Amino acid sequence: KIDMAPSGRVRGDGRAAARTVGAMSIFGFGPSATIDIELNGAEKRAMRRQETLDGTEGVDVPVFQDTEDVSGKVTLVVPGSKKLEHIGIKVELLGHIELYYDRGNHHEFLHSVQELAAAGEVSGSNEWEFDFKDEAKPFETYNGINVRCRYFVRATVTRNYSSNLVASSDLWVQKLQAQPEINTTIKMEVGIEDCLHIEFEYNASKYHLTDVVTGKIYFLLVRIKIKHMELAIIRRESAGSGSNVYNESDTLTKYEVMDGCPVRGESIPIRLYLSGFELTPTYRNNKFSVRYYLNLVLVDEEDRRYFKQQEITIYRKEIG
Repeated sequence: KIDMAPSGRVRGDGRAAARTVGAMSIFGFGPSATIDIELNGAEKRAMRRQETLDGTEGVDVPVFQDTEDVSGKVTLVVPGSKKLEHIGIKVELLGHIELYYDRGNHHEFLHSVQELAAAGEVSGSNEWEFDFKDEAKPFETYNGINVRCRYFVRATVTRNYSSNLVASSDLWVQKLQAQPEINTTIKMEVGIEDCLHIEFEYNASKYHLTDVVTGKIYFLLVRIKIKHMELAIIRRESAGSGSNVYNESDTLTKYEVMDGCPVRGESIPIRLYLSGFELTPTYRNNKFSVRYYLNLVLVDEEDRRYFKQQEITIYRKEIG
């Protein structure tokens, strides 16, 4: 028995569609019906790669802004002269937060249902349109190490004595955020007593996804032999609650700021373009969080490492 279709894909003609699923006939002579979902306007949208839970494959799904309506059509095809009895056909718009270590459960924060057909019989090719208007989509789509936030449309043909026919099609939701009214610079002093004293300054504490981090590092005291200095972007993901909290840190890039030993009074400029990296906005909700840090690392000639982390906020300025 076939119960549920895999998540959505993009058809060869550029339209977003669900993978069709077949139900075996009671006589075992092949599939009795196929069901398919198409999302309107998908061919004109940007696409993002949606990974599966096990990471073995991915599909391209269309990008929607959180304020947009989600519409399309469901197609049910019963081959030949067969008839398919059902007790109702529906389509749902769903939003789930799924924790990879607890795949049997999920947090459902969006569930909207539209009934397409009452109980009866269908034959041949059948189409129903759907339109989910003004549905709140509070979170951005996210694919992480231990958690993902997912939006999808699911169509179900419910049957009495056979397994249901189900197909689903994913969409990628993005949320625009206003430019922060207050965006203070970051200034800090760090050092080792009688050995090293530096000041560093970043131009802002909040950056959009294609922004540029600029700043300067001032060496006020240098009594150790520094081999090089680098700036890294670290993403820290926290998922779960209570005793089941999983924390993961991922270094997205390392940028060499300086090669060689500086002298007292020297100033080193910093310029790091964020557009070249797979960043997401900063997330904070009661199921998971994603935070970003600038990590300044100094390495001396004995390969000892001195570092200082500073959290920054990432926000989305445009859809894409």
